[in-house]
Amino acid sequence: MRPLNCSMENPRGWAALDGAKLARREDAMAYFSGILPDLQGRNLDALYDCLTDLGPFRMVLSHREAMAETDFGRRLWAVLRDAAAENPYLELEEQ
Repeated sequence: MRPLNCSMENPRGWAALDGAKLARREDAMAYFSGILPDLQGRNLDALYDCLTDLGPFRMVLSHREAMAETDFGRRLWAVLRDAAAENPYLELEEQ
């Protein structure tokens, strides 16, 4: 069994992500800090580390096109995609 260094507050085991609300760094990091209480740091490296340590968790992303409009949104999308590819327990679904 994989060690779980990053826990989540979300007992449902999934989170709805609205890309329109995640295109700005401040908004995105505040959101992820709320669902990932062990997130150390408010940056994309810390988010990647936390996501790749999670146990079973599903993220459902809507409005990804809004993320593509900002540099931060594009970098966040890459982190989410790469973390899901690295962690077999993390599922990223686009709506």
